[in-house]
Amino acid sequence: MSKSNTFVWHELVTSNQEKSGEFFCRLLGWQKREVDAGNFGKYVLFQKEGKDIAGMMNPMSDDLYERAYWHSYIEVDDVGQCAREASRLGGSVIVPPHDVPDVGRVCVLADPMGAVADLIQPVAGFSP
Repeated sequence: MSKSNTFVWHELVTSNQEKSGEFFCRLLGWQKREVDAGNFGKYVLFQKEGKDIAGMMNPMSDDLYERAYWHSYIEVDDVGQCAREASRLGGSVIVPPHDVPDVGRVCVLADPMGAVADLIQPVAGFSP
């Protein structure tokens, strides 16, 4: 387990990035910067005082929820080990460990009650 095991990144999943992005930027005084996420389409980085503080993306085709939602990533030392341990402890792996270029290795798990957690093993130099 990571020495920190803290929440390190927050992400908004919405089918209307324009409307949601405008709302949070106006409400909280954020700026946004769009980046190309390849097959995943447009990804938006929310910024405060020039620093990336959160992200926004389109829902995936197999998304768990029908409405827009925020989710957060917890930093761990080994995403693969956490996925194996989650299954052993009665949880489930929703999205298997995979690499996100320039970000790190991520996965999505659920505890035995169904609470979803996103885990990230950041690459060296990644600092949200």
